[in-house]
Amino acid sequence: MTKKMTQPPAPGDDSGTASPGLHPPLSWWAREIRPVDSGFDAAIRYRIDHLTKPLGSLGRIEEVAFWYASLHGSDRPPAPKGFCAVFAADHGVTAEGVSAYPQSVTRQMVLNYLAGGAAISVLSRVHGFDLKIVDVGVNGDLAGHPSLLHRKVRHGTRNFAVEPAMMPEEGLRAMEAGMELAVLAAESGATLLLTGEMGIGNTTSASALAAALLRHPPEDLTGSGTGLTPEGKLRKIRVIDQALASYRPLLASPLDWLFAVGGLEIAALAGFIIGGAVRRIPVVLDGFITGTAALAAVTLIPEVRPWLMASHMSMEPGHRRILEHLGLSPLLALDLRLGEGSGAALAYPLVVSAVSLYNDMATFEEARVSQAGEG
Repeated sequence: MTKKMTQPPAPGDDSGTASPGLHPPLSWWAREIRPVDSGFDAAIRYRIDHLTKPLGSLGRIEEVAFWYASLHGSDRPPAPKGFCAVFAADHGVTAEGVSAYPQSVTRQMVLNYLAGGAAISVLSRVHGFDLKIVDVGVNGDLAGHPSLLHRKVRHGTRNFAVEPAMMPEEGLRAMEAGMELAVLAAESGATLLLTGEMGIGNTTSASALAAALLRHPPEDLTGSGTGLTPEGKLRKIRVIDQALASYRPLLASPLDWLFAVGGLEIAALAGFIIGGAVRRIPVVLDGFITGTAALAAVTLIPEVRPWLMASHMSMEPGHRRILEHLGLSPLLALDLRLGEGSGAALAYPLVVSAVSLYNDMATFEEARVSQAGEG
């Protein structure tokens, strides 16, 4: 399948069954997500249970191996080849004093990624996965950087405390940029997608979007982000609460909320995650921001859910609520709150290990080792 897949079908093409209430590109993407093929599940489970080890002794590593092999539809799945996309964008809501860092840090950190000096840069080198940095909405000129993927929709979102963060066409362009990255990953031979983001102010957008989609009070979901004082956190909650109250009578669909209070990088991540399901590539989520993007993706297209794995539990309180809603159990408990794909990158070698153990360990029969008797 080629990159034209990021575009909706031509007018009049109504093949398949569109999900009700979705914008045409999304309804088309939803039709492209085929059900997970469980035809190899019994063989995968048999092999896991007959490897030379006590039954279940590798704990959740066995769960990871089953998830990966089942989604790849094979009892001998390919070795994981990771592809991490870090989407960067700025947020107009920073004008409300909701971040401990100035907006300029987004651009500065993108340059740090490109120079190889950030955590995700180091982890990509250590663990050998592809890393792509994507500008979907940084408020600054990043032209002239050949290693940066330039997909800028606009120079940051609008201040959602005053007006909607994005126009629908802007949000859809960001989602299509994410879908395009999933296509690029598939064409490069990737078998596992890792999610990352950068954007000063994005915990405010994520908290607002999560509160709207989960219908929870913002104070239950909002944390200190980059290190706000208690007073700053209260101001952040107040900004979110007032915005939700003003938009609630006007908005109906999850897509409305994504565009009203979300971020361009969150929209792009939602497209990337949906793209993983479309291209049948499992997706490892990072933290709170990518979790919120996954929440939006699954709310829009429930068929995305089986393709997701949570790398860790962020220190941001909203992340726990999101993972509980999605039914995802994090692999790691490291008190991370960095973002930029760091948690997904740290989980990546666990997936590699799980698949290697599954593929390369001998079974009792192959090794001629006696199995445990009954009881």
